[in-house]
Amino acid sequence: MDRQSRRERVRDFKERKTAAGVYAVRCAPSGQVWVGGSRNIDPQRNSIWFSLKQGAHMNRAMQAAWTAHGEGAFAYEVLERIEPGEMTPLGLADLTRTRERHWIAALGAQKAVG
Repeated sequence: MDRQSRRERVRDFKERKTAAGVYAVRCAPSGQVWVGGSRNIDPQRNSIWFSLKQGAHMNRAMQAAWTAHGEGAFAYEVLERIEPGEMTPLGLADLTRTRERHWIAALGAQKAVG
């Protein structure tokens, strides 16, 4: 790859649009559901799976279920995407938290982080 194409790819990566959102992690054998919000919903699954595989996820109940049942028992689902539009970062964070609380109540879920 030459310098110019590398620069273009770096520029494209920095200028990409990201979507915030709310996700659910489900453990089929136990029926447990965890809901969380993210400023960048697309790579969120990889982040969660990585910490679970390392045995280092902050949510002890989720980590215990992962250890007991394994990766195959878990599913990741995007519940809602939030396009930032003209929102400020603070407004987007507030809306994400509000929608996260809505989904926790609607699904009878636990909070994924925190």
